[in-house]
Amino acid sequence: MTDCGCEKARKDLEEYLRHEVCKTAEADIREHLDNCPGCRDEALVSRTLTEVLARSCKEAAPEELRELVLAKLRDAHTVSA
Repeated sequence: MTDCGCEKARKDLEEYLRHEVCKTAEADIREHLDNCPGCRDEALVSRTLTEVLARSCKEAAPEELRELVLAKLRDAHTVSA
Protein backbone atom coordinates (compact mmCIF):
# COMPACT_ATOMS: atom_id res chain seq x y z
CA MET A 1 0.00 0.00 0.00
CA THR A 2 1.06 3.55 -0.58
CA ASP A 3 0.18 6.61 1.45
CA CYS A 4 -2.31 8.58 -0.63
CA GLY A 5 -1.30 12.01 0.71
CA CYS A 6 -3.30 14.79 2.31
CA GLU A 7 -4.82 16.18 -0.88
CA LYS A 8 -6.18 12.79 -1.99
CA ALA A 9 -7.35 11.85 1.52
CA ARG A 10 -9.23 15.12 1.97
CA LYS A 11 -10.68 15.00 -1.53
CA ASP A 12 -12.16 11.53 -0.94
CA LEU A 13 -12.90 11.91 2.79
CA GLU A 14 -16.70 12.13 2.57
CA GLU A 15 -16.91 9.11 0.27
CA TYR A 16 -14.53 7.25 2.58
CA LEU A 17 -16.66 8.01 5.64
CA ARG A 18 -19.76 6.74 3.79
CA HIS A 19 -17.86 3.61 2.66
CA GLU A 20 -18.26 4.63 -0.99
CA VAL A 21 -14.66 4.14 -2.15
CA CYS A 22 -13.09 0.97 -3.49
CA LYS A 23 -11.24 -1.28 -1.04
CA THR A 24 -7.81 -0.16 -2.29
CA ALA A 25 -8.64 3.53 -1.86
CA GLU A 26 -10.21 2.80 1.52
CA ALA A 27 -7.05 1.08 2.73
CA ASP A 28 -4.85 3.91 1.41
CA ILE A 29 -6.97 6.60 3.06
CA ARG A 30 -7.15 4.65 6.33
CA GLU A 31 -3.36 4.30 6.30
CA HIS A 32 -2.99 8.01 5.65
CA LEU A 33 -5.39 8.91 8.48
CA ASP A 34 -3.45 6.61 10.82
CA ASN A 35 -0.28 8.58 10.09
CA CYS A 36 -1.50 12.16 9.60
CA PRO A 37 -2.91 13.94 12.68
CA GLY A 38 -4.30 16.86 10.63
CA CYS A 39 -6.30 14.66 8.28
CA ARG A 40 -7.33 12.39 11.16
CA ASP A 41 -8.71 15.43 13.02
CA GLU A 42 -10.57 16.57 9.90
CA ALA A 43 -12.05 13.08 9.50
CA LEU A 44 -13.16 13.11 13.15
CA VAL A 45 -14.90 16.47 12.70
CA SER A 46 -16.61 15.28 9.52
CA ARG A 47 -17.71 12.01 11.11
CA THR A 48 -19.02 13.77 14.23
CA LEU A 49 -20.91 16.36 12.19
CA THR A 50 -22.46 13.66 10.01
CA GLU A 51 -23.56 11.65 13.07
CA VAL A 52 -25.08 14.71 14.77
CA LEU A 53 -26.98 15.69 11.63
CA ALA A 54 -28.23 12.14 11.14
CA ARG A 55 -29.49 11.99 14.73
CA SER A 56 -31.20 15.36 14.49
CA CYS A 57 -32.98 14.35 11.29
CA LYS A 58 -34.48 11.34 13.09
CA GLU A 59 -35.83 13.36 16.00
CA ALA A 60 -39.43 14.58 15.84
CA ALA A 61 -40.28 18.17 16.62
CA PRO A 62 -42.06 18.73 19.93
CA GLU A 63 -45.84 18.57 19.50
CA GLU A 64 -46.28 22.21 20.59
CA LEU A 65 -43.83 23.40 17.94
CA ARG A 66 -45.48 21.23 15.30
CA GLU A 67 -48.90 22.67 16.09
CA LEU A 68 -47.55 26.23 16.09
CA VAL A 69 -45.94 25.76 12.67
CA LEU A 70 -49.08 24.18 11.23
CA ALA A 71 -51.22 27.03 12.59
CA LYS A 72 -48.89 29.63 11.06
CA LEU A 73 -49.03 27.81 7.73
CA ARG A 74 -52.84 27.71 7.86
CA ASP A 75 -52.93 31.42 8.70
CA ALA A 76 -50.57 32.26 5.86
CA HIS A 77 -52.62 30.18 3.45
CA THR A 78 -55.89 31.85 4.57
CA VAL A 79 -54.38 35.35 4.15
CA SER A 80 -53.08 34.59 0.66
CA ALA A 81 -56.31 32.94 -0.52
